[in-house]
Amino acid sequence: MTTRPAPRIFTVAAALLLAAVSCLFYLLPELWGFLPPVILQVLRITALFTALFLLLEKTVPLQIYTKILLGLVLGTAAGLFLAAPVAEIKPVGTAFIRSIQMIVIPLVFASLLTGTASLGDPKKMGRIGVKTLTYYLVYTAFAICIGLMLANILKPGAGLPGDVQEQLMANFSGEADLKIAGTEASQSPVQTLINIIPTNPVASMSQGTLLQIIFFAIFTGIALALIPGEKADPVLRFFDGINEAMIRIVHIVITFAPYGVFALIASVVGSFGLDILLSLVKYSLITIFGMILLNFTYPVVVKLFTGMPASTFIKGIREPQLIAFSTSSSSATLPVTIKACEEKLGVPNDIASFVLPLGATVNMNGTAMYQGISAVFIAQVYGIGLSIGDQLLIVLTATLAAIGTAGAPGVGILMLVIVLKQVGIPLEGISLILGVERILDMFRTTLNITGDASAAVVIAHSEGELAVPEEDHAV
Repeated sequence: MTTRPAPRIFTVAAALLLAAVSCLFYLLPELWGFLPPVILQVLRITALFTALFLLLEKTVPLQIYTKILLGLVLGTAAGLFLAAPVAEIKPVGTAFIRSIQMIVIPLVFASLLTGTASLGDPKKMGRIGVKTLTYYLVYTAFAICIGLMLANILKPGAGLPGDVQEQLMANFSGEADLKIAGTEASQSPVQTLINIIPTNPVASMSQGTLLQIIFFAIFTGIALALIPGEKADPVLRFFDGINEAMIRIVHIVITFAPYGVFALIASVVGSFGLDILLSLVKYSLITIFGMILLNFTYPVVVKLFTGMPASTFIKGIREPQLIAFSTSSSSATLPVTIKACEEKLGVPNDIASFVLPLGATVNMNGTAMYQGISAVFIAQVYGIGLSIGDQLLIVLTATLAAIGTAGAPGVGILMLVIVLKQVGIPLEGISLILGVERILDMFRTTLNITGDASAAVVIAHSEGELAVPEEDHAV
């Protein structure tokens, strides 16, 4: 007769008790007026995260992606139940994001440099580069077209009540002005392409200008592949060691992902609630539906081009998807995406290290779809008709805007301002959608990194280097 279930039942009971105590701290602050505010804050945060730790770590064994998913669900519940005060735990999530962002620059530079050098043959580098850019840009244009089609058929901006429009404009007009002001000095697409070439690589690294870092890393890798081996090998061994160290840090940081995800989602839901989402439910649902629709094309494309079972691809990418959903940052998710593609999807290191960092800045399928739907939505709200030429211009502008855009939270709005300016839609219209921007950002970032992973798998197969793993039946 086993006695193991009893301690687990006791652990669950202890976790629920601590969660209840934390709720009392948040919901009935008048009961704790005798405590200094700092002490009260420490107590409720400690109780909340201790309860989460007991549930995730001390009940039944769970895989990391299951813990992340539970953190997502429990964080949503905490945000809805505890409302605005729970936003005080956001620093925990911010610390998690910063822990991943900390390694993005050294990982991108080291992995891309060694990956490019290991390709060896300059013809192979050029071939993979052309395949990667073609895949990304074609899929981005395809995503925009789907978004425009959905927006034209379902008309999310038609019939928005006047009082809702006025409320949205009043609530977010100030933030909209800041976003617009931030793009007044925006450069043309041609200038954006020129700016890919860094004038000072060290400054690019310190400022986190990812596309310039990628450019310099690729050129350095090509140079190392062309010089004598006895001179290149010490440099490659050094950066290979840096790359391995960064991957090890990813493994360590990812163990804290469920707690960071919990804090991020709870603070977002607690701060914004569901009221503003309900007022824009049609626009939000159409946008999310389009992203989900596009998301289902990736396993199909992977299956058609590589023969990899759709279930293998879906299982392999779910951990990066959950991280992307909670952080809204393709760049922050990049180390996790590289790890998943190599370990779960069979993409060799040299191709993963080349294709994925490039995708974090060039491939913005989810963001591009969002541009198309949002532009048409705002135009419909203002009663502005968009011709076929206008919509083709949206496709072209959004595709070019995706190149060089940082894979960070909130950049979709900046891209949208560029698109709206090109087709003459009032820029103030972005104030209509800022209330749901953060929620939609989660979905489109998830779509972005899924597209990155699909490209890595397809290109690895086209080079005859994909090692399709056996089906993972672990629960």
